[in-house]
Amino acid sequence: MPDRPDVPPELVDRLRGLLRFPECAEEDAWTGVRWRVRRATVAHVFGGEDQLFRVTFRADPQEVQAFEHLGGPYFRTGWGSNVVGVLLDARTDWDEMAELLTDSYCIQAPQVLADAVARPGPAG
Repeated sequence: MPDRPDVPPELVDRLRGLLRFPECAEEDAWTGVRWRVRRATVAHVFGGEDQLFRVTFRADPQEVQAFEHLGGPYFRTGWGSNVVGVLLDARTDWDEMAELLTDSYCIQAPQVLADAVARPGPAG
């Protein structure tokens, strides 16, 4: 089995900056790094056997279907009905990533913690 690359520190730092939520803790995962609120995973970044980097997160089931329909850089994982992922590369929209990770946190966090987080609203 090919080795999975370590996630570059600058990529972990960038995600860490987006995941500053109440009780959201960073920890080493079986591969890569994950962020959890209490026992629930909010995001997990890891290197693939193809030497590319991905992050998985939680989304509403309808959004998971939309991401799956969009295709690359989004992908459906093989676990969990509300887990989706995105390939991280030079085209990554970091503003969108901030929104996706905020939504993921709010899905996973207890309501009292989620209520303390400012969520982007619709434009207009």
